[in-house]
Amino acid sequence: MRAPNAFATAIVLSLLAAAVSAKAQVPLTEGIQIGLSTDNVSITAGFSGADLTIFGSLENPDPLVARQGRYDVIVVLEGPPKPVVVRRKDRVLGVWVNLDSETFENVPMSYSVATTRPLQDITEPNSYKQLSLGASNLYMQPADAGDSPATIEEFTAALRERKSATGLYSENVGGVQFLSQNLFRATVRLAPNVPVGTHKARAFLFKSGLFIKESSAQLEIRKSGFEQSIFRVAHNYSFLYGVFAISLAMLTGWLGRLIFRRD
Repeated sequence: MRAPNAFATAIVLSLLAAAVSAKAQVPLTEGIQIGLSTDNVSITAGFSGADLTIFGSLENPDPLVARQGRYDVIVVLEGPPKPVVVRRKDRVLGVWVNLDSETFENVPMSYSVATTRPLQDITEPNSYKQLSLGASNLYMQPADAGDSPATIEEFTAALRERKSATGLYSENVGGVQFLSQNLFRATVRLAPNVPVGTHKARAFLFKSGLFIKESSAQLEIRKSGFEQSIFRVAHNYSFLYGVFAISLAMLTGWLGRLIFRRD
């Protein structure tokens, strides 16, 4: 009775060995990871903008693909989403007044992009649309979906243009550099008026123009010092802050009148 058992054991071991061998021949899937040197950034009243460095690595990269430079990485730092109202001014009787407006929901307050190469050289435009990657591909959700598509498109373009003009939406071509076959460094720009709150860093890996994987991390941007105290009071005690601001303005005006009045 031992011979059949030995034969069965040999078959099982042979199958296990074949499975292990087959598994070893299957290439491992590439991945991407990013890390922040700090999870919060403090800014003061004198903050004039800065460059934020984000480090990352590729998991299981193909050495041949890496040597040929066919890996591309796009890193995005996306600000907290908030509703935004876009208004259009028209000239009426010689005076510029706000006539039409459009409200958009969950608009990223800032959006900084860093890339290995120009976006048009990395992948097809449809890929960016599917991933909502890039300022021009962000979906701006109107609060009133019943407005005409032409009106929504006009105000969407104006919103993107305004964000770019203020530096809140920016693109840094060549801002991602490979330090080795699997390590890279990304530099994204923080505008002087960068919003406070929780920002999301996202890294997208492309291989020969095909999207492979995404990784993300969070960054907290906050005010510090006296500005943080004012910011906290203004948000937590808005009514009292408003009363204080009005009273201070009235007192300043009264003192100015006393000082500069003519006898």
